[in-house]
Amino acid sequence: MTTLDWTVLAGYFVLMVLIGLWSRTKIKTVVDYFTTGGRIPWWLSGISHHMSGYSAVMFVAFAAVAYTYGITVYVWWAVSIGVGVGIGAFVFAARWNRLRAKHGVVSPLEYLAQRYNLPTQQVLAYSGAALKVVDIASKWVAIAVLLNGFTGVPMRWGILLTGVVTMLYATLGGLWADVLTDFGQFVIQAAAGIAMFVGVLRHLDGVPTLWKMWDQLPEGHGDALNGPYTPIFLIAFLFIKTFEYNGGMWNLAQRYMAAPSGSEAKRSALLSSVLWLVWPLVLFIPMCAAPLLVPDLGKPEQSYVELAQLLLPSGLIGLVLAGFFSHTMAMVASDANVISSVITRDLGPVLVPKLRQLSDAGILKFARITTFTFVTVSMLIAILTNGQGVVLKIVVDLVAATMGPISIPLMLGLLPWFRRCGSRAAIASWAAGLIVWAVVKWGVGSTDTTLVVALPLATSLVVYVGLGLLMPERRDSVDTLLDSLNSDPVETDEVLARRAAAAAAD
Repeated sequence: MTTLDWTVLAGYFVLMVLIGLWSRTKIKTVVDYFTTGGRIPWWLSGISHHMSGYSAVMFVAFAAVAYTYGITVYVWWAVSIGVGVGIGAFVFAARWNRLRAKHGVVSPLEYLAQRYNLPTQQVLAYSGAALKVVDIASKWVAIAVLLNGFTGVPMRWGILLTGVVTMLYATLGGLWADVLTDFGQFVIQAAAGIAMFVGVLRHLDGVPTLWKMWDQLPEGHGDALNGPYTPIFLIAFLFIKTFEYNGGMWNLAQRYMAAPSGSEAKRSALLSSVLWLVWPLVLFIPMCAAPLLVPDLGKPEQSYVELAQLLLPSGLIGLVLAGFFSHTMAMVASDANVISSVITRDLGPVLVPKLRQLSDAGILKFARITTFTFVTVSMLIAILTNGQGVVLKIVVDLVAATMGPISIPLMLGLLPWFRRCGSRAAIASWAAGLIVWAVVKWGVGSTDTTLVVALPLATSLVVYVGLGLLMPERRDSVDTLLDSLNSDPVETDEVLARRAAAAAAD
């Protein structure tokens, strides 16, 4: 890293803090802090939704998969997400937005108490929050691995550096800061990704590299599915990502909730879907070509670092590293915000009833404290594990396998076709999926990625739907809630005028 690279990186950190300080001026209430009051334009919401799915893990764990198995990582990961988000545009996006617009819902889990009951909401909230902490710890490790590879900075200092900056702007600016840094991340990633893509083409055979390199790479690297990634795995992953990226990953539900209306949320989802199908190809093709440029790596997770150092000039390496930071920091800030919303709106008032008596300023202060605490705990976990093989294990195994059991009651509970499924079906499906995952992974000790990911999902889905059919728990209040999500609220001229005034003020 040259002085210019360090200058670019330092400038990025300063920009993130400035965004947090500016966003703080937009935050008047806890509703602004968690959903921006529905003031995010659809195009910005869509870009934010898309960029919130990235982290430095992609350039460590998924770079290793691309180096070892080839283009399959684009097929089972990016295409699955793109298709899943496209499905969600017509099924889930508008419904999340209408929960906020019609029912004042701020946390993605807030509606569960009415949809099922309080115990169901609490079970899903606690288990999902625990999963989020471990998931984000893995992302701190990933960015520390990259920083260490580029600069030699010890991993613990890398975790602390990124964690403290993220803590500042996430705590200050709430969802406004998350969305704006997502947009900044989009710009940085575009510049860095195109630079790497062009660098690979210039270093090899130019544009013909795009179709010639597959014959030069190891056998199977051009196959849609390769290695442990089978058709069954792809189908299971598609189901999981459809749930996860349409609200099962709670922070992405916030993007839909923050749009001005249900129809605008749908447009944002369609934009995100298109980006998922197109943009990752630009990022993954250099990773797939890495065996031709940096062959025989003992640690494939270092392949993207090696490529950047080989191909990019001074200044662009700093930009690439800033892009890595922006991926992880934006995702962590987003998760910290949504976890804070769950604790502030769903968990805290149940554990400490006095929280319900706090003023608006008091609730906002409590939300900032929980954001700060979440980031701190995830950093401590990352530092204590010191990155010992935790990245790919957590992201591809733990999160993918357990997200299905956690998200199925949350997501299907929004849909009128499952109105017969009550709290019994929700808790039983959650428990059955997690038990099956634990038995397969730790009891049987299976290393079959497809089995570990697919079986818990299938179990939860069958139990949820089956109990709804065999032991229905239909209630009038649930019917009213679900029916209200079918259309946007009718807005009077006064409401439209207030919205226009707010947009002008922004």
